[in-house]
Amino acid sequence: MAAALGPRLVVAGTNSGVGKTTVATGLLAALRRRGVVAAPAKVGPDFIDPGYHALAAGRPSRNLDAWICGPDLMAPLAARAGAGADVLVVEGVMGLFDGPASTAQVATLLDAPVVLVVDAAAMSGSVAAMVHGYMSFDPAVRVAGVILNRVGSDGHEALLREALAPLEMPVLGVLRRDDAFAWRDRHLGLVPVVEQPDAVRRSLDRLAQAVAQGCDLDALMALARTAPVRTEVADPPTARRTDAVAGGPVRIAVAGGPAFSFTYPDNLELLVQAGAELVPFDPLCDAALPAGVAGLYAGGGFPEVFVQALAANRPLLDDVRARVAGGLTTWAECGGLLWLARSLDGLPLAGAVPADGRMTDRLTLGYRTATVGAGRDNPLAAAGTVLRGHEFHYSVLDPAGDALALEGRLGGGPGGWACPTLLASYLHLHLAAVPEVAERFVAATAAAAAAAAAAAGR
Repeated sequence: MAAALGPRLVVAGTNSGVGKTTVATGLLAALRRRGVVAAPAKVGPDFIDPGYHALAAGRPSRNLDAWICGPDLMAPLAARAGAGADVLVVEGVMGLFDGPASTAQVATLLDAPVVLVVDAAAMSGSVAAMVHGYMSFDPAVRVAGVILNRVGSDGHEALLREALAPLEMPVLGVLRRDDAFAWRDRHLGLVPVVEQPDAVRRSLDRLAQAVAQGCDLDALMALARTAPVRTEVADPPTARRTDAVAGGPVRIAVAGGPAFSFTYPDNLELLVQAGAELVPFDPLCDAALPAGVAGLYAGGGFPEVFVQALAANRPLLDDVRARVAGGLTTWAECGGLLWLARSLDGLPLAGAVPADGRMTDRLTLGYRTATVGAGRDNPLAAAGTVLRGHEFHYSVLDPAGDALALEGRLGGGPGGWACPTLLASYLHLHLAAVPEVAERFVAATAAAAAAAAAAAGR
């Protein structure tokens, strides 16, 4: 089968912190209020921005990560993100040309025009030099318009427009300085939507109105339509059901709620394709894992923010510890790893992993190539398998474990815990390029469930 890649644009920034998320989220919300079906996507390994996109657009936001998933999957993943929509709005990461899988690279792979967001708060004539540099740096990247953010006054706007006029670069929007659009920050960036949905909805209403008034939505839609339509985009890889799940779906518990909101939609969809029935639960308040589950997927989030409530939920922690020790097939990433540990900052948690977590003021981040260690076969990958993912955390685990050999430009070393029924590490995986990982996890869960049922019947 083949999908189509229709109207699209990339919202990029000169650097981090210029307001990309504000502009992209506001644009999605403003278009939706106009009756336009706008689909969101995010460049890079991000969990928080897509939550804002999804609330604004009313549909999931997909991650387009050329390093983890590979360049060849960018168009297929973008086509899936934009399926059934009038326009695909892709928010960039960092500055336009930053990183090993930059916004510029993804824009080029998608043949999409770029709208450059400029923080104009502390400049006037210099805006022209900045924009000219981004226009001319890479001819393959089509910077086709700018949105000026944090503009102070009508006079300030006039100076900026006068400076940009000789470049013949369209000014597609001007947003005034407004503290109402300053999303509440935390050490990993924006606060996840799931923690404050009502407050975010109120901000979205104001933001949508500001973008509708300050940006030329018709011009932005016209720009998106200049992207050449690609009608023969291959579908992304899918997971298949193995013989182990031929008897029907296998139930897998998925941690959610305010403390655990970092899971890629693609991962969940691939698990379902492989034969899983996903059963959500909230580690903050549920007293036990859902009935009848044979597996557990605990993704990332901010367990440190909710650690007292998590530690107070002893019935669930005791159930998890006993179930994992009894062979429950388990996959835990980052926040999920901390939740399975003995403690976090001295507060007792599940104790399913023989290590203790501690928050620090040092950020560990970056892409990682991870090799499964010898004798560390696990439900996701056999020993020697090489996986690609990323880390992003301020915590440390002691002992760190040695399930994976992690390598990256900004760090690495051994880490994670594994056995035939468990993989728990700081590594976030995006399975779009490796659906066989989802197949293996679901098959292992089904096999373990069948073995347990057979043992119970003897």
